[in-house]
Formats: sequence, structure tokens, C-alpha cells
Amino acid sequence: MPKMKTKASAKKRFSMTATGKIKSAQAGKRHGMIKRTTKFIRDARGTMVLSAADTKIVKKYMPYDR
Repeated sequence: MPKMKTKASAKKRFSMTATGKIKSAQAGKRHGMIKRTTKFIRDARGTMVLSAADTKIVKKYMPYDR
């Protein structure tokens, strides 16, 4: 049986925690920071854990990262 391929874009954007959750960067911080509130920018620092629905999608992209 041939191996399944990992999506290269998902490999670069997401990482897995030890419990199987998916970590990703906060959305909405690429451009347009002037119109964002300082509270939004402060809260969007670091990483976030994806929701259960999004986790199912991303796990299909990375079949061997479990």
C-alpha cells in the first residue's frame, strides 16, 4: 500500500500537541493593524488551539502526525 502524502501547507502552518490537539497561529494579524484595537492585537499574540471541527479537517491533511 503506498504511503499517504502530507499536505505541505498544513505541515508549515500547524503543529500537534501531545494530547492530539492542533496548534496554529492567531488569525487576523497579517495586515490592517491600524484599524484593530490594541486589545485585539494583545489577545492575538502567540498561538491558539483549533476547534474540534477544524481539528478533524487538519488531521486529514497530516495523516502521520499523530
